[in-house]
Amino acid sequence: MPASTANPPRIAVLADSDTRWKWGALTATRIAPSMETGAGSRAQAAPVLDGFLLRGRATPTPRQLAEVGVHADSLTEVTALEFLRAMTRTSYDVLVLALVGGGVQAVLHGLKRIWEGRTERPVVVTGYVGVVYEKLADGLLLRHGADLVLANSRQDAERFRAVYEGVGADASSVTEVALPFLGGAPYTGEHDPYTVVFAAQPSVPENRRDRAYLLDRLVRHARLHPEREVLLKLRSKPGEHTTHIEELPYQKLAQKLDPPPNFRLVYGNMGEVLDRTDLMVTVSSTAALESLHRRVPTVVLTDLGVREALGNHHFVGSGCLASWDQLDAGHRPAPDEEWVARQGVAVGGTSCGAGAYTTAFDAARERVVTLLDGPGGLPPLTPYYTPATAPGYLPGILARHHLGPDGSPLPGAPATDREPGPVRQIVRRAARGAYRHGVQRVAPVIRRMGEL
Repeated sequence: MPASTANPPRIAVLADSDTRWKWGALTATRIAPSMETGAGSRAQAAPVLDGFLLRGRATPTPRQLAEVGVHADSLTEVTALEFLRAMTRTSYDVLVLALVGGGVQAVLHGLKRIWEGRTERPVVVTGYVGVVYEKLADGLLLRHGADLVLANSRQDAERFRAVYEGVGADASSVTEVALPFLGGAPYTGEHDPYTVVFAAQPSVPENRRDRAYLLDRLVRHARLHPEREVLLKLRSKPGEHTTHIEELPYQKLAQKLDPPPNFRLVYGNMGEVLDRTDLMVTVSSTAALESLHRRVPTVVLTDLGVREALGNHHFVGSGCLASWDQLDAGHRPAPDEEWVARQGVAVGGTSCGAGAYTTAFDAARERVVTLLDGPGGLPPLTPYYTPATAPGYLPGILARHHLGPDGSPLPGAPATDREPGPVRQIVRRAARGAYRHGVQRVAPVIRRMGEL
């Protein structure tokens, strides 16, 4: 469907977790192509947004979806094969793949197969939900083949191009944007009461000792400063999954403590929590970038070291690194403006970087329009990994989604030519619940027993 038609643009988003749904859906609305309104002029029209949630351990619950707060015209839970079938039935302008790298690669190969011989197809877009601090080459090459690979900052765009060019892959897909969920009112001064927020992460740090230490220091800070409100911002409630598995939820660790009355656990949208935050504290969460964008004082903890395994090495040079001892003594961080600007947040030296941020997605939107309006339609998808370039790696990635090396369904794969009936849907829900219980409850116990 060309972008120049009078119909509103149609966009599909395939996501595999709550945070990736948030990133994908918000990105989709920001890069939606303009529509022609007459006399050759273009205007923005609200796109038709169809959401697809990839079935798995991290499929978001209704509560998580409500917390994200992004509206979709339709929302369907699917397997990879069911999604590919849906792509043969409905025409879209843009398709956003908000998935882990292996999922992106599998879907790219599946789309390449079903779109063979077609020139009219959606522009395929992918990227990252936040800070890229590990598996840079692996994740990028698994995303290669999309028409646009979005980089959330100037620094990421440079790194992404260097990786692609370094292996001889086409780097023209790399497009600089910004994180789509930045925004909100800039910080203007202390609240009453002064509020400290610790943004927890599901998998950083991983072990019980380090997580218990961070929780203890947070509670200790609350006792040292009874005039402050100290909040532990949690990503999910017990039993829910996020992008990463949380084997040791802070809620459980907190049950053994006797915290002071000015200490509380909170859930909800991070933007709403930031509305009342005077000091944001984290190990390496993307929440730090949201906070910096709004000029909220932000600290990235060094208590457990500055290490790649924690992801806080990404913030070297930011001016935000500090320890709990320093915070207890009243330290207030001062971010390095040059570092912050390279991350695509609070850029331009203006309040929240509002002027630059509003144009951060223009290049991506213009590229989408150019691709859709190009003569002859869009070329076939060409991922870097093929059965010839990665014969020992690619087949395993595709097989996890019941796809063969050529992107076609494997023999014995679940049926893709019909919708699941009521009985099949009930069995799926039961199986998914059992699987999630095994991943979050049984597997961690077995692993801990193995460490005894």
